[in-house]
Amino acid sequence: MEDRKIQIFDTTLRDGEQVPGCKLNKDQKLMIASHLDQLGVDVIEAGFPVSSPGDFEAVQAIAKIVENASVCALTRAVQADIESAARALEFAKKPRIHTGIGTSDSHIKHKFNATRDEIIERAVKAVQFAKQFVDDVEFYAEDAGRTDNDFLAEVCSEVISAGATVLNIPDTTGYCLPEEYGAKMQYLSKNVRGIEKAILSCHCHNDLGLATANSIAGVINGARQIECTINGIGERAGNTSLEEVVMIMKQHPTLGLYTNINSKLLNKMSQLVSDQMGMIVQPNKAIVGANAFAHSSGIHQDGVIKNRETYEIINPEDVGVNQSSIILTARSGRAALAYRAKQIGYELTKLQLDSVYNEFLRIADKKKEVIDSDIHQIIEVSRMATFI
Repeated sequence: MEDRKIQIFDTTLRDGEQVPGCKLNKDQKLMIASHLDQLGVDVIEAGFPVSSPGDFEAVQAIAKIVENASVCALTRAVQADIESAARALEFAKKPRIHTGIGTSDSHIKHKFNATRDEIIERAVKAVQFAKQFVDDVEFYAEDAGRTDNDFLAEVCSEVISAGATVLNIPDTTGYCLPEEYGAKMQYLSKNVRGIEKAILSCHCHNDLGLATANSIAGVINGARQIECTINGIGERAGNTSLEEVVMIMKQHPTLGLYTNINSKLLNKMSQLVSDQMGMIVQPNKAIVGANAFAHSSGIHQDGVIKNRETYEIINPEDVGVNQSSIILTARSGRAALAYRAKQIGYELTKLQLDSVYNEFLRIADKKKEVIDSDIHQIIEVSRMATFI
């Protein structure tokens, strides 16, 4: 069963914090890291220590308090970066250094002005150097999504020989289609020398809205780690959404994949990150958006009232939401109005409901949402309150 477990690598505090205006202070990072540890993530990428004294201090502080997850620090394939990460992780119970370099022809030519052989040499030296400080070294092949598969396999083979334990295959620009990204993982699973010594990891961006689909395609085809963020936050259009990939695997048991995430903490975790970063979760966001379990269409409301599973594939309680929401609008039907009226103390007969419903529609046409106080008023206006 263990080979079907998917490790959840949370990078909210590193990649997620790169969103403009979402900078966190050390205390905020410690709070989020503590909750991520309780959530059950396997790895917390705490930051990029060499980038600033503040980030170094935050990574160091997180390394001291995290009890269960591995604590990871990002570096470039640069000795000073790796040394800084090693110092920041000194007190971690399970430290991981995450180092790497761009591998696509675009990065090799325009970013590094180098050759493929030179990139492999730098990658190997970085992993070997990191291995002097920690046993767990993750290598990222930046822009792997646009990297030739043969060359990518060669890079991966060489860094495994140098001691890499995890191979991060990023779709850095969010370019891949799910079938392409899945095929890339399958190719690497079959063509990387020593692949049995390392874990393949998905790190997908959402520029085309495909991050979640690509990550799931990746684990279906052999990857055993997904790198993701709470609420899918991250640079540009964001990263893979933690709550989405976790619930996809949970709701599709036929995949045979599972995680250690306590899904009942997802809604609370989402709200915490949103509050601390000051980044509102879009209402229609899957799993944790305000409308994820809200129903305003009369047909949908009637179905949900009769049997929740008619229109909901996830039990709200499974992600920490108390119950589904019936939102009264001009699109709502009699069943929804009767349901909400009963919740606030009115048991309406069919005749009473018909009378109240006409007044309800008149009010609903003027408002975006009819709330409980409106229902009280509607019933009074309909002269029904005296015998209800």
